[in-house]
Amino acid sequence: MSFLFGKRKTPAELLRENKRMLDKSIRDIERERQGLQTQEKKLIAEIKKSAKQGQMGAVKVMAKDLIRTRHQIEKFYKLKSQLQGVSLRIQTLKSTQAMGEAMKGVTKAMGQMNRQMNLPSLQKIMQEFERQNEKMEMVTEVMGDAIDDALEGDEEEEETEELVSQVLDEIGIDINQELVNAPSGAVAAPATKGKVAQAEATGNDDSGIDSDLQARLDNLRRM
Repeated sequence: MSFLFGKRKTPAELLRENKRMLDKSIRDIERERQGLQTQEKKLIAEIKKSAKQGQMGAVKVMAKDLIRTRHQIEKFYKLKSQLQGVSLRIQTLKSTQAMGEAMKGVTKAMGQMNRQMNLPSLQKIMQEFERQNEKMEMVTEVMGDAIDDALEGDEEEEETEELVSQVLDEIGIDINQELVNAPSGAVAAPATKGKVAQAEATGNDDSGIDSDLQARLDNLRRM
């Protein structure tokens, strides 16, 4: 009938109150036990004193009192242990109840988030992301290939000249001196033919590169 006189207590509040009462009872029992242990020490001292004085009747009476005191101390130990067990169970219930409330809140929040999510819209976004990502990779690849093709000829020419110079140095031939000593017509004619052949090869390669790049760019425009 507590709801007629005020706000009804929640389970968490009831558990907290009961645990507070148990903790108080445990402290009271511990205080009583310590008092009995002090009394036990006094009885032992009095028993020894009476025994030395030969007062065996008093010794027997105090011995019975000592036994009852020790039994009571043992009972307090057991009672304290039982109350501590109950207190631990209440603490476990509080933790379980708190976890349940937390899970309830998390579940509610997850439900709200799931209701706000539009699965078809998310699928469309992911498809568009995949398409744009693929397009970006293709653009990067085309640009990289174009740069590599543009620089490939110069690099090969430089490497070729370095290799020829290295070989001629190893066999002890100075190419500049050979060109000076050689007849002008003999040197010029092959050089001219080499330039023509190189120009034709370069022209053919460039046309192939241009057509390949154009095909890739056309493919990108269609995406």
